[in-house]
Order: sequence, then C-alpha cells, then structure tokens
Amino acid sequence: MTAANFSDVIERRYSVFMSKLRIGFMSTANIARKNWKAICHSGNSVVTAVASRDVKRSRQFIVECQAEIPFETSPTPLGSYEELIASKNVDAIYIPLPTGLRKEWVLRAAAAGKHVICEKPCAMSAADLQEMISACRKNHVQFMDGVMFMHNPRLAAIRGVLDDGKSTGQIKRITSLFSFCAYEDFLRTNIRAHSGLEPAGCLGDLGWYCIRFTLWAMNWQLPRQVHGRILSQAGTPDSPSLVPMDFSAELIFDNDTSASFFCSFLTANQQWVQISGTKGALWIPDFVHPASEDRPVFEVNHTVFQVNADGGFEAQPDAAALFQQNRNPAVAHDARLFRNFASQVFSGKLNDEWPMWALKTQQVLDACFESALKRDSLNR
Repeated sequence: MTAANFSDVIERRYSVFMSKLRIGFMSTANIARKNWKAICHSGNSVVTAVASRDVKRSRQFIVECQAEIPFETSPTPLGSYEELIASKNVDAIYIPLPTGLRKEWVLRAAAAGKHVICEKPCAMSAADLQEMISACRKNHVQFMDGVMFMHNPRLAAIRGVLDDGKSTGQIKRITSLFSFCAYEDFLRTNIRAHSGLEPAGCLGDLGWYCIRFTLWAMNWQLPRQVHGRILSQAGTPDSPSLVPMDFSAELIFDNDTSASFFCSFLTANQQWVQISGTKGALWIPDFVHPASEDRPVFEVNHTVFQVNADGGFEAQPDAAALFQQNRNPAVAHDARLFRNFASQVFSGKLNDEWPMWALKTQQVLDACFESALKRDSLNR
C-alpha cells in the first residue's frame, strides 16, 4: 500500500467513525428523491455527491432536493458514475439504477472500498447477486438492499406474536398482495416495462416485497415447490420482449404450509398481508408503506394493535383514529434503514444477515419467474 493510499484509508475511516456516513447517489431516479429525505432524517448520514450521465441533471436534482430538505453542505454534482466511484468524499453508494445495470456498478463500488445500498430486485439472477455479495464481502464492505419495511419496529412486534405459541399458532397460510394501477404513459415510457432493464416487470418491482415478507415470516425457510404464472404482460415500444404486468405465485413449504401472492401494475393500489395459523390470524393492511409512519398497526384475531416508535405495542379500541397522527419522519422506516446501515458501517463489522435476506428473496423470485416462463412455453 502506498503512502497516498494509506492516507486515503485513514481519511475515510476518520470520516466514518468521527462524523456522518457520506453517501453518494448513483442516479437521479425518482426513488432517490425519497431517500434524500430519509438520509437527512437519519441523523447519522449525509448525501455528499450525486452522479448521473449528465452533470446538468445531477446539478438540477441537487438544486430541487436542497430547496425542499437541505443538507448543511450541498452535495457535489458529478457527470459520471466513474467519478462517484473514485470520490474521496463518499463512503457508501446508493444504487437505484435499473436492475439490468446494477451488477457492474456494485462490483466496481465494492472494488473501490465503497459500502453498497442496492435497490431491488438486486440483480438479474441469484448467480449474479451471489457474485455481487461475494465481492462486497471480499472487500469488507457492507451490502444491503433497499427494503424499508425490514427496518420497521412493527416487524419485531409481529415476530413476538407469531412466536408466542398462542396468538396464531403454527403458520398454515400466508397471502399477500401488492399492486398499483399504472399511469397512462407507463407502458410507453417507464423502464419497469422494458425487458432489457427490468425483465421481471411487476414481479421484480412489487413481488419482491411479497416474497421477502413471506420468507421473513417463515424464518427464512425456502419453499420446496414454487409455481408462478404470468397473468398478463406488455412492454414499452422499444422493449426487446414483454414483461409481467399481472403475476401470481404459489409457494409450498414443509410442514404443510403454503403461501400465495399477487402483484400487478394494472390493479388499484393495495399492499396487504394475511397470516393464517392453527389458532388465529394476523392481518397487516399496509405492510410495505405504513399509513402511519409514527405508529404502524397490525391486527390479531380482530384486535388492532398500534406499534410505538420504540417497538412496544398495545391494543387500540378506536381503530378509526389510529391514522390521525402527526408524522415524525425521523422514526419512519426509510430513515431507520439508512440509520441502521450507517450504524452497521460505524461498527466496523459486516452484517451477514442483510445479504442473506436479499439472496434468498432473489432465489425465490428467480424460481417464480422460471416456473411462469416454463408454463408459458408449454401452453404455446
């Protein structure tokens, strides 16, 4: 290691352990605007650079975001992803690029010693994701996907209920649905309808969440059988092939437990999960984006429980009043995601569970898609 390289390492470690985690955005995608706010509210992270293929776009993105929620020091606009990778003012890179482009830049970020927060689906295949995770581990950088609800204290409260042996008993069935009705120009302009960029369509964009919650509920047990079905498909005018617009799947686990999910770009907005057990049932009306950031709810055997910011929960007799809360963005799960990520980096240790969550989700997603494609080919 040269003296200059050693100096860079010391400078980066000083920044991480003595200040805030410096995050660079690789893209000016719309989801990055939401995460700009989340990072600002995290308390231990800051955006220091934004990169796109056009520095004017980066600059305009920064101007617009700073006008709404400003950082003390305005991030640096960059005109290439290479500049972001090389920046000495960046400890971690947030990558919301299209799925078809993520592998290259995760590998390059890891090789440069940058921690990685990767949007979902993380890769084109589980094999690609394993390579990405291995590269991060080899270079001792943290990898995490951008599933926000995994950082919501509601999950810990629900886990306690599922494991108490009396509220729901043994899980027999998990049913979930995540959908939204796409805007008019979606099929003409949105990358989620382009097979070269997002080949799994609604399965990758929405089904990822259903699969993730199911695996979490099953304590990361993988299903022994997977049956997927593309119910409708479409594509942008320049898409090489069609992608799923409506998708359903059935997952079969050991111990006679099953799960199903439906995801869609063509159905009114819904995001619910129901868990049915031998002794009771649990319902979550908003498992991806809680209606109340401060106090998300869940229902067990027709009793509604409200979860506090510290993870405690209590029954609420007046369910209708639950959403009349003042929003506190600092306790929202998107801010918690970045706060938890930064804290993990500060610890100097790698969290091996986060990459495992992503890999198992990708494996099941791949199996669902492969099953559906095989079914389609047999029916032709």
